[in-house]
Amino acid sequence: MKWFDDFFERRTREVARFTSRRNALIRLGKIVVGAGLVFPVLPFDRSPANAHAFEASKDPKDDTSCEYWRYCALDGFLCTCCGGSVSSCPPGAEVSSVTWVGTCQNPDDGKAYLVSYNDCCGVTACGRCLCNYNQGERPAYRMGVHNDINWCMGNKVNAYHCTVSVILGVTEKAAG
Repeated sequence: MKWFDDFFERRTREVARFTSRRNALIRLGKIVVGAGLVFPVLPFDRSPANAHAFEASKDPKDDTSCEYWRYCALDGFLCTCCGGSVSSCPPGAEVSSVTWVGTCQNPDDGKAYLVSYNDCCGVTACGRCLCNYNQGERPAYRMGVHNDINWCMGNKVNAYHCTVSVILGVTEKAAG
C-alpha cells in the first residue's frame, strides 16, 4: 500500500505546485455558474403562502373577494376575512382616526359611490385576503387619497390589522 500512498502524494504535490487556492476557487465558481446555465432553474411560488386561499372567488358581489366593487381603491387585508365585516372592525380592533377615500362604481345600479377606507388598528396584522387596488390613487403628497400609508398612526396603538370600506355618499350619474 506504500506505493499507493506515494503515488497520490506525488500527484497531490504536483497539483499543489501548479495550482493556487484562488485558481481552484475560480474553477469551482465557473463550474457552479455553468451548471446553473445548463440546468433549468425550477419554478417556485413567490406569492405569500395564503394568497391562493381566496383566489377562487372573482365575484364583484362577494365581499371576501378582492374584486368586490367597494374595494376598488383598497390596499390591505380584508376585514371580512379577519372576523369583521365590510364596514366594521373585528373584535379587539379599533377603527383608525384617519382614512383615505376612493370612488367605486356599483355594477348593480351603475352609480359611483364615495368610499372611505378605514384601517382597523390595535391588533397584529391579519395576514389573510390581501388586496392591493390603486384605482384613482394619487401621489403620496396628497395624503387623503393615498393608500400606501399606515393610517393607524393617529391611534394609541398603531399596529395595523385589516381594512374596512364605508360608503359615504352616492352620485346620481354613473362614473366615467
